[in-house]
Amino acid sequence: MELINRVKTGKVFHQYINPMVAISEGARRVHGITDAMVSDKPTFPEIVPSFLEFLADSVIIIHNAEFDLGFINHELSLLGHTPIKFERVIDTLKVARKKYPGSPASLDALCKRFNISLEERNNHGALLDAHLLFHVYINLTGGTQSNLEFDNSNSASAQQPSPKKRSRPAREFKVSAEELAAHEKFLSKIKAPLWGTK
Repeated sequence: MELINRVKTGKVFHQYINPMVAISEGARRVHGITDAMVSDKPTFPEIVPSFLEFLADSVIIIHNAEFDLGFINHELSLLGHTPIKFERVIDTLKVARKKYPGSPASLDALCKRFNISLEERNNHGALLDAHLLFHVYINLTGGTQSNLEFDNSNSASAQQPSPKKRSRPAREFKVSAEELAAHEKFLSKIKAPLWGTK
């Protein structure tokens, strides 16, 4: 899912794929996905273009990035694509371990720490986990209201890359001749004003 300025935009990339190998019983118990569910789904090479287009050059928030990126980068390298660099990743597992040393830092444990409901999480599904991770990330990096500190160089979030911010186009405000005249009249009453329209 996409975030801009720590807010979900509603844009999501979610795709089941056919792994071209049988899903083990152990894996099925974790995520609940069966061979039959993905038999007619596209393969990884088929979805790579849209996957990379969605990522573009954005910072990526991942929990336990070494695990996930290990698999993704292996598959990308097999197809001749450049691996995703760890420098563009915020690993919430590392952030949590630094902020709460010695405490459990799994996604489930962090959800419990921040009172994030796990009611719907019967299996490990990528889309649901992404929604949970969004709430964990927000809580790990200051909550819905970030700290108003001028020097936060020691905070965990300051040592991680910031999610990509996108600027909005400038708005044009037209001022009428009457408004300009009224402004000039007001400024004439101020001794040595620091600003003006001329």
